[in-house]
Amino acid sequence: MDAIIENFPKFIDAFLVTLRLLVVSGIGALIIGTLVAALRISPVPALRGFATVYTEILRNTPLTLVLFFCAFVLPQLGVRFDFTTAATIGLTLYTSPFVAEAVRSGVNGVSVGQAEAARAIGLGFGQTLSLVILPQALRMVIPPLINVLIALTKNTSVAAGFSVFELVAVSRQVIQFNGNATVAILLAVAVFYLVITVPLGQAANYLERRVMARR
Repeated sequence: MDAIIENFPKFIDAFLVTLRLLVVSGIGALIIGTLVAALRISPVPALRGFATVYTEILRNTPLTLVLFFCAFVLPQLGVRFDFTTAATIGLTLYTSPFVAEAVRSGVNGVSVGQAEAARAIGLGFGQTLSLVILPQALRMVIPPLINVLIALTKNTSVAAGFSVFELVAVSRQVIQFNGNATVAILLAVAVFYLVITVPLGQAANYLERRVMARR
């Protein structure tokens, strides 16, 4: 316990880094994922093909390889970021196809009649998608999207392997000098993650009940 108290400011700083990775990567993944989902259902075959390839490649590539590419391969190509920014980009890219699939499942859950009615009054594909389909789909996929964010929270720990000073990284540093307090330190790190994931899980459950009640 003494090791935790003595190093508490380090844990707080690392927690804020983890939180920043979650927020920035989460927002980026939601934006990119929604766009990719729109491309997946586009009437243009080339756009559908691009979105499908993007989704399948990133969804089936280990996160470690995605972060390695952003942290070490991109600099070789002349694109240079600090490790935290590289980790944020990697987490955003890795998470976006999961967002896209969640949004696409919500779009598929909207009645076909809604789209047909929109086309009947003269709305184009973009207008139908943005004004009619997505507003209904997003209400249904909010709980799955929150689960994606919970997974993203845990995935931020992989950034520790790429010189990002987040919770797992600081725990390893503290354990090096306080080996006899390893269990307590790891439990403290787990509590920090739970501070994020438990409220998100409760929000997902609450929203799921609201959606089911409206149905």
